[in-house]
Amino acid sequence: MGILYVVATPIGNLQDITLRALDTLKAVDAIAAEDTRHTSGLLSHFGISKKLIAVHEHNEHQSAERLLLQLNAGDSIALVTDAGTPGISDPGAVVVDLVRKAGVKVVPVPGVSAVITALSASGIAQNGFLFHGFLPASGAARRKALEALKSQEVTLVFYEAPHRIVDSIVDLCAVLGAERRITFARELTKTFETIHSCSLAEAQLWLEADANQQRGEFVLLVEAATVKDAEEIPEDAVRVLKLLLAELPLKQAVKLATEITHEKKNVLYEFALQLKQQAE
Repeated sequence: MGILYVVATPIGNLQDITLRALDTLKAVDAIAAEDTRHTSGLLSHFGISKKLIAVHEHNEHQSAERLLLQLNAGDSIALVTDAGTPGISDPGAVVVDLVRKAGVKVVPVPGVSAVITALSASGIAQNGFLFHGFLPASGAARRKALEALKSQEVTLVFYEAPHRIVDSIVDLCAVLGAERRITFARELTKTFETIHSCSLAEAQLWLEADANQQRGEFVLLVEAATVKDAEEIPEDAVRVLKLLLAELPLKQAVKLATEITHEKKNVLYEFALQLKQQAE
């Protein structure tokens, strides 16, 4: 039985490919690619010649079955997309899922990911992040998705295409609030790489001041929602929490207080810690 290698490829600068990725691409029997023409250019640059199989969003289910037959016959196959890591807002997850369920070995060959690349250069030090990928294309659906995310107390990370960037920024500002900060990571690792931070109130003006800043692929990193201060917790919730803390361990008290008051667990937990520290 063959092996499916999930191979990350550069998002712009070809020198970002790993030595292991090159060795893998040279060794496999075939390469499953999102766009065979694009991958042909990558392989040609590194002097690699391999059979290419098209696996894109419109044929992924059918291609997965075909790849499984080849893997069962003993072929080893590398799965790549046009840029970055397969399965991360790109085709690949369907193939990997089917292959793993069939008992075929799947080996990740890690490398570049636009999400991690953007975060590493943003200077954002908040507690964790939520990667959403691309927002819906239509305005109503996009605003609905943002409403569901607005209270997340972690950095929000999105991908966005150039033809939708202004509309998306308008909706981000309207739904999440003009005061939140956003970091644009545009054309990462490429000639016109740009990393810019500002408030959402300033973001549209920054984009429209220079049409060139609306070109290329974007990673958008939006500041987390502000955690409620203790004084913002409703009095009834504070009373319930204090009563429970007097009788129960902290974690159990917070769990019950959350169920009773429907306040956010992390907010009550932080407040409970403050109460405990004051008591000590």
